[in-house]
Amino acid sequence: MTSSSLFTLDFDGVIIDGMPEYWWSARKACLQLLGGQQNTTLPNEIPQKFYQLRPWVHQGWEMVLLASELLRTESPLNTQGVKFFSANYHSLCHQALKAWGWEPTQLQKSLEDVRQWAIKHDRENWLARHKPFPHVVRWLNQLNNEGIEWAVLTTKGRDFAAELLHSFHLKPNLLYGHESGSKTKMLLHLQKNRIIEGFIEDRRVTLETVLNTPALSSIKCYLASWGYLKPEDKIALPKGIQLLQPENLTTPLASWS
Repeated sequence: MTSSSLFTLDFDGVIIDGMPEYWWSARKACLQLLGGQQNTTLPNEIPQKFYQLRPWVHQGWEMVLLASELLRTESPLNTQGVKFFSANYHSLCHQALKAWGWEPTQLQKSLEDVRQWAIKHDRENWLARHKPFPHVVRWLNQLNNEGIEWAVLTTKGRDFAAELLHSFHLKPNLLYGHESGSKTKMLLHLQKNRIIEGFIEDRRVTLETVLNTPALSSIKCYLASWGYLKPEDKIALPKGIQLLQPENLTTPLASWS
C-alpha cells in the first residue's frame, strides 16, 4: 500500500458491540422526553424487540423512537410485531414521529445529551457498556504496527466515538461522525486525496449505496459478518461486496478478494 492509502471502517457493529449502551441511552432519553407522563415504565434489560430491530437502525434518534414505540400501546410495533415493523421500517418510523409530535433532531439531541451526561458523571459505567470485538482490535493494532492508515466513519457523534476509541487504546488516523454527513459523502471527500483500499460496514444497504455511486464503485466493500445484520443480508451479495469473516482479519489484505 502506498503512503496515500487508507482503509475505512464503520464503528458500531464493526469495531464495537454497544447494545447495552444503545438501550440504556435510548431508554433514558425516551423517559426524559416524556417527563412526568404516566405509564412510562421501560425495562432495564434490553427488550427483544429492540434487539431484533437494531439492524434496521441507521441514526441514533431512531433508537429513542423505538424505545418510545414500545410504550405506545397502539403502535404497530406492539400490535403487529417486529416482522411487520421491520418490513415497513421507514414509513412506520415517520408515522411514529407524527404520532409523538417529535422531530429527528430533537430525538438526536436528547440521545446525545444523555451520553454527554454519562461521560461526565458516570464515565466508567458508560464505557463498560461497550465491548470492542477482540479480533478487530487486534487487526487495527496490526495496521498501526505496519504503518497502514485507517479511518472511522460513523453515524455516532464524533466525540462519543473518540472517547470510546481512546478507551480501547485505538488510534485512527481520521475520524468522522454523523456531523460530517453521510458515509458516501465522506468517502467521496477522502478519495480526493487518498487511495481507499477498502470499506468495512455492517449495513448492506450502505455498501450497496457506495457501489452504486460511480465515483466510489472501485472501492472494495466488505460486509462484517459479526455485525448487526438482517436475516437476509448475507444472501446473494452483489458483485463488489464480500462477506468478511473474523478469520479473514488474520490474513494479509491482499488475500481478502
